[in-house]
Amino acid sequence: MDTENQFEIPVIMTFAGNDPTGGAGIQADIESISSMGGHAAAVVTALTIQDTQNVLGYMPVDLTTITEQARAVLEDMPVSAIKIGMVGSVEAVEVIHSILMDYPDLPVVFDPILSSGGGEELADGEIQQAMLSLLAPLTTVITPNSLEARILCSEADNLDACAHELMDFGCEYVLITGSHENTEKVVNTFYGNSRVLDEYTWERLPQTYHGSGCTLSASIAALLAQGIDPLSAVHEAQEFTWQALKNARRLGMGQYLPNRYFWAQNDIVDEEKS
Repeated sequence: MDTENQFEIPVIMTFAGNDPTGGAGIQADIESISSMGGHAAAVVTALTIQDTQNVLGYMPVDLTTITEQARAVLEDMPVSAIKIGMVGSVEAVEVIHSILMDYPDLPVVFDPILSSGGGEELADGEIQQAMLSLLAPLTTVITPNSLEARILCSEADNLDACAHELMDFGCEYVLITGSHENTEKVVNTFYGNSRVLDEYTWERLPQTYHGSGCTLSASIAALLAQGIDPLSAVHEAQEFTWQALKNARRLGMGQYLPNRYFWAQNDIVDEEKS
């Protein structure tokens, strides 16, 4: 065994649901993390029934299985960051919280998935409160879209107030994405230290996409695992996500699926032209 190089690739643990379309969830995380130079260690929190249009149903994974999946990896591999997506149940939130408490030095990226692209609820009010009380205080970067931010912080007057409320819950940084806003371009805003740190404007792409939030949050986690500072990681991950969406493909009858390996295909095209 090559012991000198075996730990050069950072390992990122992701807690997420399995999406049989491959557009979101675990597969989206694996593809994004791999594309950003990391190795994904995937802990399945829920099994979903879905197509590219909507989630038709889901079954949370039992707590012992979630715990044993994570503990087996954490005791064997040098995990450098943790990403959290769909949790599935309040009990799963409690299990993840317990695991995070044992690894307080790892950066945590939390994508608070509340519903599917088609509107199916994936986290009720009880799960949302558990997210805020148990996961938010341990989160390095939380990445809600504007709809999720307003739901989580229902009494806030605007998105800036939502971000400050999330920071009050304990999130170190907040990235609120604006693809759901009625604006000509997509504006994403990054907060930290109780203020706006940066604002990013992206060309609005013409389609709707399945797995864009997973792509963004997983790629941030992969970059943090490499020791990149949060501001740089957030910017680079947005660029990667935008390119994945720009190169997305409609493989089913619903939303487009991000092409997270666009860079490999572009290399092939360049070789063919040369």
